[in-house]
Amino acid sequence: MEYEIKQVDKFRFVEEGEGETLMLLHGLFGALSNFQDLIEYFRHQYKVVVPLLPLFDLDILHTSVGGLAKHVHKFLEKRNYQDVHLLGNSLGGHVALVHILKHPERIKSLILTGSSGLFENGMGDSYPKRGDYEYIKKKTELTFYDPATATKELVDEVYSITNNRIKVIKIIALAKSAIRNNLGEELNQIKQPTLLIWGNNDTITPPFVAREFNKLIPNSELHFIDKCGHAPMMEMPDEFNAILHKFLKKLNQPATVA
Repeated sequence: MEYEIKQVDKFRFVEEGEGETLMLLHGLFGALSNFQDLIEYFRHQYKVVVPLLPLFDLDILHTSVGGLAKHVHKFLEKRNYQDVHLLGNSLGGHVALVHILKHPERIKSLILTGSSGLFENGMGDSYPKRGDYEYIKKKTELTFYDPATATKELVDEVYSITNNRIKVIKIIALAKSAIRNNLGEELNQIKQPTLLIWGNNDTITPPFVAREFNKLIPNSELHFIDKCGHAPMMEMPDEFNAILHKFLKKLNQPATVA
């Protein structure tokens, strides 16, 4: 499914459907394809918005989790979205956390899946030699429980990024920024209902990370998906969408008076 990429000022984004805003923040190697099943499922009941994060467009000084969070804040203000359900995968989850801690006012709920912010295994100690397709293929496969989820298209996408020297420098800057930016001591400030959906076989942000988020974020609930890695919305879209749908539905039910 192809989506129209809209442009307003410096912001590029996809916006599909009507209703409350469900905003999706992609990770370091994220692309629209990561969210395809999610967009298709929810655009019939929600306004699904995917800002294309300027991973490679910020100057090197602002190529950081904080720089991306500022971009998201300006985008929300520009579009005047209210009561946003903010969902982030991997680095996108980290950006969502930094944003909600600084600017909670427009956010109705938070959804994290495979989020950094506490702990993550990056690309490993050896950063890829440019042009090493097999290395990139193996690293991309490690994102998933089932290596077959790393389609040739997906590997090609990641390979084209890592084959560009400037992009590699910015990826390393973002990865280092994520490792430095540990939010453990601030997470108790999050007031919004929070949903954690984690792959039971995530090797990048392992299950203990999800449990720690669950412990530190006051109003949070945790769901594990079995036989699933770092990107549950791609690898197990049906289960992911069912858990998310139930959570969003529950938020919109009027509170019962005891």
